[in-house]
Amino acid sequence: MELTFIGSPTRIVPIEEATGVGQARRVAQQVAVDAGFDETDSGRVALVTTELATNVLKHAARGEMHIALLPGHGAQGVEVTAVDRGPGFNLADCLPDGYSTGGTRGEGLGSVTRQADVMDMYADSRGAVVMARMYPKGHGKADIRFGATQQRMDGESVCGDGWALAVRGNLVSVLVVDGLGHGHAAEEAARAATETFVTRAFDEPVALMAAMHDAMAGTRGGAAAIAHYAVEQGSLRYVGIGNIAGTLLALDTSRGLASHPGIVGVQARRPQPFDFAEARGKLLVMYSDGLISRWNARDYPGLASRHPGVVTALLHRDFNRGRDDVTVFAMALGANA
Repeated sequence: MELTFIGSPTRIVPIEEATGVGQARRVAQQVAVDAGFDETDSGRVALVTTELATNVLKHAARGEMHIALLPGHGAQGVEVTAVDRGPGFNLADCLPDGYSTGGTRGEGLGSVTRQADVMDMYADSRGAVVMARMYPKGHGKADIRFGATQQRMDGESVCGDGWALAVRGNLVSVLVVDGLGHGHAAEEAARAATETFVTRAFDEPVALMAAMHDAMAGTRGGAAAIAHYAVEQGSLRYVGIGNIAGTLLALDTSRGLASHPGIVGVQARRPQPFDFAEARGKLLVMYSDGLISRWNARDYPGLASRHPGVVTALLHRDFNRGRDDVTVFAMALGANA
């Protein structure tokens, strides 16, 4: 299988009153149409979105729905994620129909499980993140175990961050880039990097970084990090310049991924690649400096085993600075791309 996908900002719909449920449903249906869903599959997306948004309103009083277009094996999909700071709940208790913490019939999450191709969640006293992914009929196994949450700075019409994912056979290539500052000039710099990436995604990472440096010359430049994962070998090569942070997470350990100082496109020395021979089974997390870096996976027991789409939404909820563009990317480094 081969694919190349450039990410875009996550559509975030506030859920604070009943009108937010309808707005989230309409946004999700439009994303489903963009993904090529037919009327029946678009209806599944609408149902799941309505159930999750309604649950937020009933059980947490307020929250958000995150909606995104996804690349998948042979088809594009739709991801809808409910994010709240409510009282949390126990997954095993809530999935069976008939269980409810809010005096309702308790059919919501059971219905979501039946309609979604992929579902996962994380809940504790700080709130809940419930993610569902849907693909067109016949593509129920299209899911790639990655997640990405991106948001432009408040007041800006464009996002100065970018991310991209490419898969070719047993090699996976990931880019996260942060154009310096924010607004249109930052977006121009990030776009120069992502456009270069899609044409050369499987070049050796140091050479790819050099090509992006050349492409970003004349822009204000930015920070960038590239990760190559070789599926068969289970090895990771990482190259970063600037303030893109990265880490490899396991259930009981974490390892930071170093970046070199500099500004891609302006002034940067040839970076040294970092190789990790035993990356299989770990969770790769990369993020721009719109996310506070002082988070610790130990504060979220079991998080590293959750679907990466849950991880990125949770980190965005709890550590978004709120005064810059922000991108969080995560990928499970397993035996299958």
